[in-house]
Amino acid sequence: MPAVPATKQRAKSLATREKLIAAAAAEFRTVGYFNTDTNKIAVRAGYAPATFYKHFKNKLGVFLAAYEAWVAEEWRALESADEDAEALIRTVVAHHKRHLLFRTDLRALAATEPEVKRYQNKLRREQVKRLAELAPDLAPIDDDWSDPVFLLLTMERVSDAIADGSAKASHASEAKLIGNLVKLIDSLRH
Repeated sequence: MPAVPATKQRAKSLATREKLIAAAAAEFRTVGYFNTDTNKIAVRAGYAPATFYKHFKNKLGVFLAAYEAWVAEEWRALESADEDAEALIRTVVAHHKRHLLFRTDLRALAATEPEVKRYQNKLRREQVKRLAELAPDLAPIDDDWSDPVFLLLTMERVSDAIADGSAKASHASEAKLIGNLVKLIDSLRH
């Protein structure tokens, strides 16, 4: 039997990896990072548990890949959303609500795992650059990225607070919080 061409093997390997990432993301979204294991991820993807370790060193490795996919999914949603600031914010809030457990675990892991914190910072730098592309009037002035960073971090935390219910528990109105984020965007535009 002839050997399988390297490009077919590579494509199959990439497809397997993507299935594992999707399965991990689904596990993290439904039961959380801390309540799942690599065997569950492999089985959910349709593979034997050993297959997981051919593609990832550990659960944290697939979490980082799932985080990158989460960011990409959010940006696809933003790019297809109406350019109205309120519509963009509602898109972010909805994304955070759908991925509440994932976001909660991300915050916990970023606080305790240096590798996650480094990766989060890397992805945030990329997000800030994309934010400036999406809204050119938020681009940095004289290489000072303070405004888009402030906007990203504020949107992120307020969206998480809306998603996890802590904003409502503090007697904050979701509509008013979204309105305040719209005002923030307007105030940062040059």
